[in-house]
Parts: sequence; structure tokens; C-alpha cells
Amino acid sequence: MIVYHGSNVIVKKPILIRQKRTLDFGAGFYTTTNKKQAISFAHKVMMRNDSQTEVVNMYEIDFDNRVQPLDILKFDTPNAEWLDFVFANRQGIYDGKQYDLVIGAVADDTIYRVFSLYEAGLLTREETLKRLKIHELYDQVIFCTEKALAQLKYLGQLDLNKEENV
Repeated sequence: MIVYHGSNVIVKKPILIRQKRTLDFGAGFYTTTNKKQAISFAHKVMMRNDSQTEVVNMYEIDFDNRVQPLDILKFDTPNAEWLDFVFANRQGIYDGKQYDLVIGAVADDTIYRVFSLYEAGLLTREETLKRLKIHELYDQVIFCTEKALAQLKYLGQLDLNKEENV
């Protein structure tokens, strides 16, 4: 599987960095299988850091021939368990099992509006899940441990000048 990491720097050897903000799946190295999403995120990181550089790093992870077994949490759809997991992580209160790798839908800026209504208690869990189903959700693949990061093979970067039609 090929995954992408949008940034404003080249990241040949990913490391785990404590985040300044709470994210969907907690602390970890965030990637996606969607080029378009990674390009968009690289642009956001560039703007946020007042940089002049957008970089989309590419990696490969071979799930069939892993060096070590990984403890993986995978959400196939944004269901109630996904909602609870994301909610707890974004609130900074998740204290459940720690996984090596977490895979599932992104609660991006569009989705976050719905999510904010849920956090404020203005939508029920069922209403929130119903509204999420009408949005196009991108994926995220989060490497949460050094053991998981060791499975990544750096492939290089996308040439963003050639990726305009993604």
C-alpha cells in the first residue's frame, strides 16, 4: 500500500512528535492513501507555517510481508465506534488501548462542522452519523508507535508541478 504525508518539509525518516493539538486518532505520524488529500494538507501546512514549500512524501507499507506483527485498529466506515474514538481523541480524553496503526475516515474541516454540533450536544449520535454519511470522507492511516513506523519504506516525493490534475 502506498501512503502519502503532506508537509512543508521532506520526511525521509518519520518520527513520532507530540502534537500541539488533539487530532482524530491521537498522537502519531498521519498519512493517507489519497494523493489529492495529501496535496491539500501540504498546502495547509505550508500556509500554517508561513513557508514557501509544499511537499508530499510517499511511503510504502507491505501489510503482507511485515517484519513484525502490528496491532491495528481499522474503521471501515464512520460508525458509532469511530465517532466515539475520534470524539475522545479530539477531546484529549482517550485512555483506551494503544494501537500501532489506526486506519479510518478523516474528520476534516467539512466534517468538523457536523462534529462540532455533536460536541456541543446539538446533535445526537445517530443524527451525527446520518449527516456524516452524506459527505465524501477521505482516509487516514496513522502510525502510532516506533514499531509501526519501522514498517514504512520512503519512496520519495510527488512532483507537485505534475500533480495538478489529480
